[in-house]
Amino acid sequence: MPTVTEHAFRKTIAAGTFAPVYYLWGDDDFRKGEAVALATEAVVPAALRDFNIEAHRGGELDAEMLESILETPPMMAERRAVVVRDTAALKKDARRVLDRYLTRPAPDTIVFLVATAAPKPDVALRDAAVAVEYEELTGDRLPKWIAHRASEQHATITPGAVALLQQAVGSELAALASELDKLVSYARGAAGDADADTDGDAPRRGAAVPAVAIDEEAVAAVVGVRRGETLSDLLDRIAARDVTGALALIEHVLAQPKTSAVSVVMALSVQTLALAWGRARRDEGLRSGQLPGEYFTLLKETGAFPMRPWGEAVAAWSSAVERWSGPALDRALAALLAADMSLKDTRVSSDEQIIASLVLAMCATAEEGGLGGRPHPAAPGATRGTRRRASGGVSA
Repeated sequence: MPTVTEHAFRKTIAAGTFAPVYYLWGDDDFRKGEAVALATEAVVPAALRDFNIEAHRGGELDAEMLESILETPPMMAERRAVVVRDTAALKKDARRVLDRYLTRPAPDTIVFLVATAAPKPDVALRDAAVAVEYEELTGDRLPKWIAHRASEQHATITPGAVALLQQAVGSELAALASELDKLVSYARGAAGDADADTDGDAPRRGAAVPAVAIDEEAVAAVVGVRRGETLSDLLDRIAARDVTGALALIEHVLAQPKTSAVSVVMALSVQTLALAWGRARRDEGLRSGQLPGEYFTLLKETGAFPMRPWGEAVAAWSSAVERWSGPALDRALAALLAADMSLKDTRVSSDEQIIASLVLAMCATAEEGGLGGRPHPAAPGATRGTRRRASGGVSA
């Protein structure tokens, strides 16, 4: 059976012309789930769905149950839909029933087989059904998805608002979708559009839904994050070795939803490794103008997640490489390891103190006129808590 793109499957759903069996696989469970929900609604009219849509998890089905589900004819409808999630969890006898069914699927039943996130598909199921892969959205695909999601609700969102939203929420699509719903409602309320449904469907009084705009101010009001106070801004300050600026941001960043000291250390680890890789490439003779392209290739090949848009990360890394030497980056990585160990020991100090010590250790080194990697009580921007902890800070 053929493999089709996500876009082609959406066109199939819109047309309502389905093959007997579909196999949805890939790392993005959110988009798979939404696609199945839309597809089953397209298969069966709303008034008949209670009797003609069945959804089960593979581990819940034995052979007898699955055979009964697959052989049940539609009730007062032209066709019915069956969804089996987590196909890898099917027991051996149930899997044999499914394999037998796939050789001669019923013409009036549309079956959706949904795999959990995995790097590789079930080859037998992929070959026996129309397969649709849902890859994780990376690079510029994620900002495009955010903009498209907003457009589906008759809203536009500025590039700055997209970047700010992604910085605050991360790459989890379910969370992004939830925040976008709130942003659309907020924008409609601000525009005085009380007659439009908040989910972007037809307006209550029958008129076309007017488009609304979402900007950075809306994101700041709804999500609670402002430009200049995001995790990306903290990463940029540290990449620039701006101790004062970085220390001033720690409290703001740690107060944001979806951000913790652990996630800060993870993001800094990716950034520091990227800077070390870029430093090595420059030392090998790579021209500075070639570095952004090399970084994009690195991200595509490794699948590393910089916890912000790729373009933003690449621009920051490329401009910061010249500020770092190989030894300084080695010490920064050692400081990150020490911070990670400290975070696992809740008796050491607060998260804010650990990150402040980490910032000081990464940005200042003895070799380059700094503080030898040890937090100093008189360091610019240090808080009182940081000063109290300085004598026992992370050593690079």
